[in-house]
Amino acid sequence: MIRQCAIIFGCLAIGELIVHYTSVRLPSSIIGMLLLTLLLKLGWIKLSWVKGFSDFLVKTLPFFFVPAGVAVMLYFDMILSSFWAILVASLGSTVIVLVVTGWTHQYLRIRSKRRLVRKREKIKSTSL
Repeated sequence: MIRQCAIIFGCLAIGELIVHYTSVRLPSSIIGMLLLTLLLKLGWIKLSWVKGFSDFLVKTLPFFFVPAGVAVMLYFDMILSSFWAILVASLGSTVIVLVVTGWTHQYLRIRSKRRLVRKREKIKSTSL
């Protein structure tokens, strides 16, 4: 358990250092997660080394949303006065994200198919 905490909080600390010394405009927690993902992908860290603690964090995640929910209730009158603006912005941004995600997926699939076709053609031409 200590190793799991050390790895996860170590990645977070390195993210903090990166933000502090480079003035990157990303939250240090995001940089830490990206670093942890990279280390897992490279195989430098094994999934079993962090699985127990990460499972615990995911199970207790809803608890961390309680303060945000209380804040929403405290500012309900402010939210109600801007309800339509919030609704339009939420729906509009959701549609934009769906459209851009769909286009990106289609583009990457077409690009992947073209690469596969080129690779097959290259193999055919070298085998003849």
